[in-house]
Amino acid sequence: MTAAALRAAIIGLGVGERHIAGYEVDPRCRVVTLCDTDAGKLDEVGARHPGRSLASDPAAVLADPSIDVVSIASYDNAHHAQVLAALRSGKHVFVEKPVCLHDHELADIRRALAQHPRLRLSSNLILRRSPRFLRLRERLRAGELGAPYYVEADYNYGRIHKIVDGWRGRIPYYSVVHGGAIHMIDLLLWLLGEKPVAVSAFGNAIATARTDFRFNDCVAALLKFPSGVTAKVTANFGCVFPHHHNVTVYGTAATFVHDRQGARLHVSRDPDAAAVPIEEPYLGPAKGDMIPSFVAAILDGTDPDVSADEVFDVMTVSLAVERAAQLEQTISIPWAHEVPGARCMA
Repeated sequence: MTAAALRAAIIGLGVGERHIAGYEVDPRCRVVTLCDTDAGKLDEVGARHPGRSLASDPAAVLADPSIDVVSIASYDNAHHAQVLAALRSGKHVFVEKPVCLHDHELADIRRALAQHPRLRLSSNLILRRSPRFLRLRERLRAGELGAPYYVEADYNYGRIHKIVDGWRGRIPYYSVVHGGAIHMIDLLLWLLGEKPVAVSAFGNAIATARTDFRFNDCVAALLKFPSGVTAKVTANFGCVFPHHHNVTVYGTAATFVHDRQGARLHVSRDPDAAAVPIEEPYLGPAKGDMIPSFVAAILDGTDPDVSADEVFDVMTVSLAVERAAQLEQTISIPWAHEVPGARCMA
């Protein structure tokens, strides 16, 4: 593809508006079309970003042969159909999490991508870009924590109004696992470098019991990894707590703690020993920060921050967590019998 010839479209202009700058960091790429079914939102965002085509019909955008890549930032229940339509019309796809909502939808997307092997697909699993978690991954690889054996990863949403009053409560099915805890699941797979083989989970809807929200607002899962590591993941959307991603990694030599008070490394069991402060910043990544590597993957053949295989892996685990919560039992994760001890990265 020649310079300045990668033409992008964005569907869904809530979070999607922040994708524009991500594409245009690379001068070879231009966002040419903005799409939203809400006319007011379309006009508002279009006025802030002049010189783009404005469209209200996602199907027309997905069928447009002049568009090379599409960002899908629509409501969760639209992702499956829009990802399929994009792939089938020869477009690269960057999709907000989750890529889909059901097992059969994930199978559809896998098949469609396999039929178009030149296309790239990635997702906005943004916690990987946090300098604090990047450094934690380096520490784990270097053995600074010894052997990890237990991890806690809590997605504290702290924005109950978004599920009670917003679109999440109005679509036919919404999962706090797919919509929130998926970030923590991806972080686990990425940090540990292995895939879980079994999960137990339970959920409840106590925090939203007197509202019209119809799904679990809290889910807690326990994951088992081939190495013996156990991990707890929660999606806590009803919490009276500021939005935050709590992470604790227990190793045989040290314990990493990241919470609202900051981050620190405990290297002693002595109650009087001071913890080592972690200086790397936690926040910082913006919603468009993963897009430049995706554009480079398309144009230069490099690896994106999140590969399609990693998108499929994290969705497989998220689907298993949701299924375990619905059944209230322990289930094997599909690949457990296919690739014993499977690792998601070197």
